[in-house]
Amino acid sequence: MKRAAVGFRVHSGWAAMVAVAVADGEPVVLARERIHLVKTFRYKFRQPYHTAKMMSAARAGAFVARVRSQARRLAARAIRSLEGRLKVEGFKLAHCGLLVASGRALPPMQKILASHALIHTADGELFREALVHAGRKCGLRSVKIKEKELLKSASEVLRMKDTEIQKRIAQIGRPFGAPWSRDEKIASLAAWLALTNRRH
Repeated sequence: MKRAAVGFRVHSGWAAMVAVAVADGEPVVLARERIHLVKTFRYKFRQPYHTAKMMSAARAGAFVARVRSQARRLAARAIRSLEGRLKVEGFKLAHCGLLVASGRALPPMQKILASHALIHTADGELFREALVHAGRKCGLRSVKIKEKELLKSASEVLRMKDTEIQKRIAQIGRPFGAPWSRDEKIASLAAWLALTNRRH
């Protein structure tokens, strides 16, 4: 079977998911999808730490844990569904490329809820972590890429200029029609990089 990778760009409660393979050195998009990481797509669940700030300490911890558990389950379900579809087409999903922020470890819950900036960061990290967890559970090799360094990393690994990479990423979504969004372009580049980077 030919290898494929899936890339994600995460938002609050959802993610752009794009599967990519490489044929004759060129990336090919196999599937694209917007997946939900919360069952009820409302602010309360999409922004769990913002919601937890209004709760007692005990309730806040339990609430965030429930949202995290649900996000992991939904992420794993989406990856397994994608795996099944790709297998029928002769592809084995082997790698996962995920855009991350700074990569710094978050402090305990009490300190997070005391800082508006950390609350924003923690909300994003919860859903990114859910995808990493799900990828690991599905047997994928995860490559984490700092979003600010994506083009630089891609340029080094793919040995191409930034402009050439951006041109190719813009073109590969054409078979799927418009819109080929920025989220999908970034997710597809993360997948391409995960599939190509032999160091991971």
